[in-house]
Amino acid sequence: MLIANNLTKKYGDKIALNNLNLNIKTGEIFALLGQNGAGKTTTINCFLGFIKPTSGEATIHGVSVTNHSAETKQYIAYIPETVMLYPNLTGVENLAFFSSLANFNYSKADLSSFLTKAGLQESAHHQAIKSYSKGMRQKVGIAIAVAKKAIALLLDEPTSGLDPKASNEFSEILRELSTNGTSILMATHDIFRAKEVAHRIGIMKEGNLVSEIEAKDISANELEQLYLQTV
Repeated sequence: MLIANNLTKKYGDKIALNNLNLNIKTGEIFALLGQNGAGKTTTINCFLGFIKPTSGEATIHGVSVTNHSAETKQYIAYIPETVMLYPNLTGVENLAFFSSLANFNYSKADLSSFLTKAGLQESAHHQAIKSYSKGMRQKVGIAIAVAKKAIALLLDEPTSGLDPKASNEFSEILRELSTNGTSILMATHDIFRAKEVAHRIGIMKEGNLVSEIEAKDISANELEQLYLQTV
């Protein structure tokens, strides 16, 4: 579903991404770990089409991001560290607006249903976003992804700043999306959350994918030790 083939990005003499190869299957959650500057966000941005690789290729659902950026955007949804929503609009109104950008027009009942499935309490559906916590905003982001029928989800530090309860709820939602066939690429610093939610985990350093592990084959403590030895 998400493939990076010798994906490379250079800024002058600096190599931000060095011949990255990834193959994320349908319904798989892949977590990228690494320090700031390791190449995690650059990888996400290449799949989003925000930056053009120096060489190599990113493909989504078999379509080249570089050559067919508009088409690949139909397949994906993006949740950054802070989901950008319109603060004076309600959760339902934000969801209606962003769904319409993807040419989906839903009834108010359907919109509320998407928000409920994303874990947002019904009492908040018609409150202004400016009253939402970060975790609630993330749930609206998930609802937008579901409403636009995204088959791949790209996440950049999605649990940063969330309290343990909100972070756990977010992980549960990701598992459910994965079970329903959504492919997920998640860049994170959260070693224990990566172990908990991902099927596979990659560790990046200086633009290189230096380790790739099946999450079931390693404990959280072993993963932490491997991470510390790597970076």
